[in-house]
Amino acid sequence: MAKRPAFEVVLRPHLFNRRDVEFQFFNGFSDAQKRRCIQSLHQSYLEAYPGKKVLEISSKSEEELGVKLSAFNLQLELENGELTSVESAFQGSKVFENGGPYTDLLTASSRAAKKDARLKNSGRIVAFSFLGDTFDAEPKTGFYNWLYINALKRYNDLTEQLVEYDAFTDIVFNPQKSLNSQAEAAAIYVSLHRQGLLEHAMQSKDSFLDTVYFYRRKKH
Repeated sequence: MAKRPAFEVVLRPHLFNRRDVEFQFFNGFSDAQKRRCIQSLHQSYLEAYPGKKVLEISSKSEEELGVKLSAFNLQLELENGELTSVESAFQGSKVFENGGPYTDLLTASSRAAKKDARLKNSGRIVAFSFLGDTFDAEPKTGFYNWLYINALKRYNDLTEQLVEYDAFTDIVFNPQKSLNSQAEAAAIYVSLHRQGLLEHAMQSKDSFLDTVYFYRRKKH
């Protein structure tokens, strides 16, 4: 057995609930084994929370929508007009105490960017820098969620389908090892959309942090 979170859309102030779901885990690195895990995870979630419409967001998803919404596949436009994936943009924006941002990663493949050795050998993350905007390292998931939701603005065809779902999973995301989850970002997007807050939240980074994290109120 294993536990993985499902991120369930709710209204403010929380925007989402994280539900830790216990399910039967199938060992192995093949896509087939990952999909068996996804099926087991969703079955366990729906047994506990029936009536929800749940989507796996990852390159392992059985749904084409879930694959397209993977941070490895969603793209953003750089200042020179070149496109980069959310994953590469995230990794190439990290500022460490001993280096970075390693902007060459912005144009690397998603997998190459994520595995770059400098990301593990440059100390702790102190900030993020992307297209002239600098984000503090706190809140810890703030920059990633902003980046992912910002990328979604390019994909009206995908977001029209996305907002029909109530909960999201990412089978690769292990909260014991990672902080950021595309499933969490998707739940935040849907909650903001349903409440008519999306346009306001995405006006600026400060508006996003204030809307999603009540950041300014916590600082003052």
